[in-house]
Amino acid sequence: MDPRERREIYNGASDALARAVEITVTPIIFGFLGYRLDLWLGTRPAFTVALSTFCLGYLSWKLCVAYSAEMQAHEARLLGAGDRAARRQRAA
Repeated sequence: MDPRERREIYNGASDALARAVEITVTPIIFGFLGYRLDLWLGTRPAFTVALSTFCLGYLSWKLCVAYSAEMQAHEARLLGAGDRAARRQRAA
C-alpha cells in the first residue's frame, strides 16, 4: 500500500474517532450540567432535556455542514483531476 493512501486511511480513522467522541461526550456533558442545574433550581427534567436536545441539534447541524463542505471539496478535486486529464488528451 502506498504511504499516501495509508496516511489518508489513518487520517480518516482519526477524524471518525474524534467525531464519535464529540457526538457521545458533548451531549453527556450538557445533560449532566442540565441535571445539576435542575437539582439546584428544583425543575426536575427541564434543563436536562433542554440542554441535551440543544446540544444534539447543534451537533447534527455542525456535522451536516462539515460533511457538505467536505463533499464539495472532494467533488472539486475529482472534477479538477478530470479537467486536467481532458486537457492532456487534447494536447496530445
